[in-house]
Amino acid sequence: MLESSEQITRLLVQWSGGSRSALDQLLPLVYNDLKRLAGSYLRRERAGHTLQSTALVHEAFLRLVDQREANWQNRLQFFGIAAQVIRRILVDHARQRKAQKRGGEALRVTIDESIAVPGGSDLDLLALDDALQKLTALDERQSRIVELRFFSGLSIEETSEVLGLSTATVKREWSMARVWLFRELGAEGRA
Repeated sequence: MLESSEQITRLLVQWSGGSRSALDQLLPLVYNDLKRLAGSYLRRERAGHTLQSTALVHEAFLRLVDQREANWQNRLQFFGIAAQVIRRILVDHARQRKAQKRGGEALRVTIDESIAVPGGSDLDLLALDDALQKLTALDERQSRIVELRFFSGLSIEETSEVLGLSTATVKREWSMARVWLFRELGAEGRA
């Protein structure tokens, strides 16, 4: 695993330098992890979701490749940004679906118990996205921690490494962000 992580980091740095062959070598190394990440998101979604994990991974990778000014530093940073891209794809898909149905049911995902919504385990992805945008305006670091922990599935230690923070700070900020999201999402449910 360490060798693979170092190889991914080396290829990311080479890719940042403009090496197309590094990108070609990178895809097979990250594909299964991206597919596992996409699959975990889609398992939280409503039954009959039209996106499949393979399509989600391909769309995410295309968007990652399209980032012209990316300064890739390491594997954790890559997967953190991949999580943001996957979130954007799912939110965009939910908005398109809702627009097509003219106010139809928003895309639902199951959220882990660490930021569960009162009265149920399903969460409206659009409501979560709105809440994260509000949280970003209040505290960008907490919002970033939520993205890395919830959408990337990174551990406290991995999140602290990506953000350059101590694990104690990440734990504290993660706890505060969960409480804020719990209140925010609970308030929207009552509105």
